[in-house]
Amino acid sequence: ITGTRLAPKEKLDIPVLFMPDTMKMYEAVVVIHVMRENGENWPYEDSTELNKDLKSNFTVAENGGIQGIRWIYPVHGIPEAPQHKLIPAVVRSRARQRVERRVEVLLTGVVPGANAMPAARNSTVVNTNKPANIQEEVQVTDGFSTSVEFHYELQYQSNEIKSQLGALVGMHLIQREQDTESGTITLIFNIVFAPNKPMRNEATLVIQRTAGGVWKFPILFIATEPEVDDVINIEAVGLNKESIVGFKLTSQTR
Repeated sequence: ITGTRLAPKEKLDIPVLFMPDTMKMYEAVVVIHVMRENGENWPYEDSTELNKDLKSNFTVAENGGIQGIRWIYPVHGIPEAPQHKLIPAVVRSRARQRVERRVEVLLTGVVPGANAMPAARNSTVVNTNKPANIQEEVQVTDGFSTSVEFHYELQYQSNEIKSQLGALVGMHLIQREQDTESGTITLIFNIVFAPNKPMRNEATLVIQRTAGGVWKFPILFIATEPEVDDVINIEAVGLNKESIVGFKLTSQTR
């Protein structure tokens, strides 16, 4: 077997190519085996205090020396659905108002409990207003967890956008539908948007399956100018004379 010669403190780049065809996690192990170029062994003193996991990384020769050293790196391949030509779902509201929108996302290429379908299909985002009932058996969580089938979160392009939108947007999943024939799972979210000023920012809804697979969907949040609170009319009493009108302002915070 021909190996790669490394000088002292030299770096070695090992390319790993990942080309998934199904929406599931793939696992592999990269094993690096190092031996001395002159064929000599490293001195080795067998000690009971030596960690058993460390011993398994040594190739011990018959004379008791270390013939080779192994480094083992586990690799997890998580496929991500293509995002090209995805039209963002738009959540629009006037500033200082509160709106609720249903957003429906399609997860293609996954059939829980069955063989995965090819991942080459496009995923789409659709705004929908159809009624949705909460299903208690839906195994989806907000945040990261290994005890459920999916988890979801909103990601932002920058910390500045996150600070603007984070407290203004609420999201939870209310329904899940499954088409066993096409291998498509539909998740329906209820999104609450309560902007305090005009803005236009984009976020990404990221959905990850614990068994493998990531789907990303863009969502555009638009807040338009607020309604006029009131119109104040001041009647003129004459030329070069002041006209005064009084009105009250109430602070809603301390």
